[in-house]
Amino acid sequence: MAGDAGYVRYTYRLRVPSSARAALDAEWARCRWIWNECCAQSKKAGAAGEECGPARLDRMLTGARSVNGWLREGSSVPQQQLIRDFGKSRAKALKDIKARLPVRQRAGMPKYKKKAKADPSLNYTQRGFRIKDGRLHLAGGIILTVVWSRDLPADPSSVRIYRDGLGHWYASFVVPAEVQPLPETGAVIGIDWGVRETATTTSDAHDLRYPAHGKKAAAGLARYQRMMARRKPAKGKSGSRGYREAKKLTAKLHKKVARQRQDTGRKWAKSVVRDHDVLAVEDFQPKFLAKSTMARKAADAAIGGAKRALIEMARKHGRIVHLVHPAHTTMDCAQCGARTKHALPLSERSYTCTVCGAVSPRDKNSARVMLVRAGLNPAGVDLVRPVRPPGRRRSEPGIPSP
Repeated sequence: MAGDAGYVRYTYRLRVPSSARAALDAEWARCRWIWNECCAQSKKAGAAGEECGPARLDRMLTGARSVNGWLREGSSVPQQQLIRDFGKSRAKALKDIKARLPVRQRAGMPKYKKKAKADPSLNYTQRGFRIKDGRLHLAGGIILTVVWSRDLPADPSSVRIYRDGLGHWYASFVVPAEVQPLPETGAVIGIDWGVRETATTTSDAHDLRYPAHGKKAAAGLARYQRMMARRKPAKGKSGSRGYREAKKLTAKLHKKVARQRQDTGRKWAKSVVRDHDVLAVEDFQPKFLAKSTMARKAADAAIGGAKRALIEMARKHGRIVHLVHPAHTTMDCAQCGARTKHALPLSERSYTCTVCGAVSPRDKNSARVMLVRAGLNPAGVDLVRPVRPPGRRRSEPGIPSP
């Protein structure tokens, strides 16, 4: 994937003093009120059959700030950006409804943000922040200390200030991405996603084994959840100190597992991209596994995260990625192209071609099918992709389609 790599985020931990924390909480209270007002306006417009676009919401914000001194005390920048975020979420949900996607695959309509459940998230454009003497200055006189674990490669165009479930504050800067080319290797690789192994490739050295991070943490997670259950407060009452501590331990363990999955995916993606010039990747959508008997193991395998990390790493280092449609990849023979008459059951882990007699592990055969469909096996063949079924087209920005 040559050319511009788009934009990337650089995230840093923040040291937030009590005065700045109070100012951020107040800013979020205003933004949360605006978000909930946007939800109300959207429902009202939908009931009346009217359009609720950005112009209408901008007029709502202008009118609210003109009559409400509490809103005027805060900066207009995060409030305007919150309306942009609301508009994008609503537009995506309407697009999915118009495309008649199944309910489980649709983006949900924006919902009300409750004070006790919604963590703060404030977005500032260039006119709403600046970096001076290593400190982050936000509109409204809020000054934050950034833990600079690495330098920013360029001047940021925006920054999002948010707080996670553990109460830690972060600053996520958006900067233009720079392609960092790696030496050419002349090698290609096919990648097939699965559950027994998160990724099976045409190179045995680059297979991604099932890491089982969630499985290893299950005992500790169950213990903390039992602690929460014993201390669960009555409805309408605040939790005890023990309940809050157990809740924090649960969130901490969840975050540790998420970081382990992310770290595993990134390290594997870097090794694949470093050793191969062209990647043929199954365009697999793991959502359908959510209601299957393999749902827990599939979620623990984090197929979606590994796929994202692979595409981002390839974009960063200027490698070419071909997304291959997953239909019938387990039924086709990588040697002669013949297709079995019936889908293979999951219990059958070996593929035997009834035409040419080739025998190979099922997932390895699928990984080689990726190369064939991308036109990379044998080398020099024109790129060929089977016709997609109607209504099943997908593309990744910056990734050439064969």
